[in-house]
Amino acid sequence: MPIVSVIVPVFNEEENLQLFCEYIDEKANKADFQIEVIFVDDGSSDNSIQVIESFAFKYCASAKLIKLSKNFGSHAAIRAGISKATGDFCTYIEADLETPENILDVMYENIAKGYDAVYIEKTDVKKSVFSKITSGIFSSLMRKYAVKDYRQGGINNIMINRKIIDYLNNNIEQNSSLQLQIINAGFDSIIIGMDYRSRVKGKSKWTMSKKLKLFIDSFVSFSYFPIRLVSFIGAILALAGIIYGIYIVVIRIMGYDLQEGYATIAALLLFGFGITNISLGIIAEYLWRTHDAAQNRPVFIISEETDIKT
Repeated sequence: MPIVSVIVPVFNEEENLQLFCEYIDEKANKADFQIEVIFVDDGSSDNSIQVIESFAFKYCASAKLIKLSKNFGSHAAIRAGISKATGDFCTYIEADLETPENILDVMYENIAKGYDAVYIEKTDVKKSVFSKITSGIFSSLMRKYAVKDYRQGGINNIMINRKIIDYLNNNIEQNSSLQLQIINAGFDSIIIGMDYRSRVKGKSKWTMSKKLKLFIDSFVSFSYFPIRLVSFIGAILALAGIIYGIYIVVIRIMGYDLQEGYATIAALLLFGFGITNISLGIIAEYLWRTHDAAQNRPVFIISEETDIKT
């Protein structure tokens, strides 16, 4: 029977972990495949580890707990889990119980048809108006300027075969999006739309700062648009300066006096310096990532591995 490795990134989810462990163990009892569950603790400060270690898994083929040395982020935690996955297929599920109850069955049913990857798109999830607007803007920008196959609802969960598992383990990217790396590689895939549930307990750890970092990482890693935008703005401003310079010369030749205007000069200077600083910031983002990649620091550090069930 095929084995599916299920990676579960965990960061302060003690309120949901008991229910999640019950869910994944019961799923292993009824599924048409075996489940290897790999919990990756991403620097939790609550009792998440204790809840996982105390659960008695009956039906999962195996259960492991990987502890990272600190909080590296969910994408790094998933990469750490993938590096330890031994199954024929691999996927990841959040411990917040927002994923559809039958998501593993749907993904396995489709990947068994021969696809390299199965993408799950959110088709209905309860979000605030602000979250819906920002998610829509992010998806639209990603499709237009970075990864054309990115979906409007976003790709939330992915099941991959051994070919992609090996590809990811051999190409661990820093400051990058795991989902976009898989999508951008162009493997044979299918996209399935599914309705997601609301969080059962606790608060989401997906903060605005983390969303902003993902947005920046996604564009810098998969698109030249920001740096080309800098060049475009610079060219436009240079052209405007030339035209304005010609205008001044013509006015002087014609004998007209230019009215001095401190406010106008100040506004132009502020605008010019603002554009310059923004441009330098975008360039610095690329340079910092180049420097970070050159240092070759690990994306994640595993401090401890525990076999809960073998």
